[in-house]
Amino acid sequence: MTNRIRRTLITSSLALAAAAMLPLSAIAADKIKVAAIYTVPVEQQWVSRIHKALNAAQSRGEIEYVFSENVTNADYERVMRQYAEQGKGLIVGEAFAVESAARKVARDYPKTAFLLGSSGKPQAPNFSVFDNYIQEPAYLTGMIAAGMSKSGQIGMVGGYPIPEVNRLMHAFMDGAREINPKVKFTVSFIGSWFDPPKAKEAAFAMIDKGADVMYAERFGVSDAAKERGVLAIGNVIDTQPQYPDTVVASALWNMEPTIDTALKMVKAGTFKAEDYGKYSTMKFGGSEMAKLGTFESKVPAELTAKVKAKEKAILDGSFTVKVNDAEPKSN
Repeated sequence: MTNRIRRTLITSSLALAAAAMLPLSAIAADKIKVAAIYTVPVEQQWVSRIHKALNAAQSRGEIEYVFSENVTNADYERVMRQYAEQGKGLIVGEAFAVESAARKVARDYPKTAFLLGSSGKPQAPNFSVFDNYIQEPAYLTGMIAAGMSKSGQIGMVGGYPIPEVNRLMHAFMDGAREINPKVKFTVSFIGSWFDPPKAKEAAFAMIDKGADVMYAERFGVSDAAKERGVLAIGNVIDTQPQYPDTVVASALWNMEPTIDTALKMVKAGTFKAEDYGKYSTMKFGGSEMAKLGTFESKVPAELTAKVKAKEKAILDGSFTVKVNDAEPKSN
């Protein structure tokens, strides 16, 4: 071994040893420290999409990501403050049931960026809001549902009648009416964001009364549809792989455009209070209708053509899906 090679190896070894002694924050100083706070398990539909987007950013090496799940409303403020005190650059979560407390924390930590799901407006200087504005693909899946229903009766099971849920249900219903103006809907809310057994029972009741297509806003509905041999439409995530003979289509929420935009702003030092809702629309890639997959050959070609034409109209701006936040009713 030459002296030159030996010196190179020694130098490299010393550099590696020095790096090993450095704290992680020093090695990854350019990474944004992100914390997320969820009131439900990360497996829940809505939360899973945020979790997926943040994990993707972490896999790219852009962030250091930690999260807390199943945080009660009473404990939410404490967890927010804990993460803010730790110096997190961005805190993501849901403020729907804790608006006052969350906004108070944001005021107390003006140098921390907050991006929270909310029905309210942004709060200067650092409290930005987002929501899953996926009413456009919901409209398209409504068209599919009405076209696939033989009885003309559709069941709809939701968590709570809040604007975030209501607007998707109304868009779905409007899409269904475009195909069948006489379609009937049975609407029910289970009073929970995560109670599959309760959602399943509500779905059973609707199917027993003649519904042959179910709108699965909550987990549990597709299980009931599968057991009774009827069809289902998914929401937020694509569950067709789990229900290949049941779930025809789904309105998907892609959180990546929202998260990636926020991270860009934080890194540039330009993050401010804004409404990120637009990043959930189809134009920005924030939502889409899932591929028909196993139902590709089962959905009538004429219906598929109508859905594709409507999708094109939404994307080119010639058709706008109406946003209706009022509580939907059975008819």
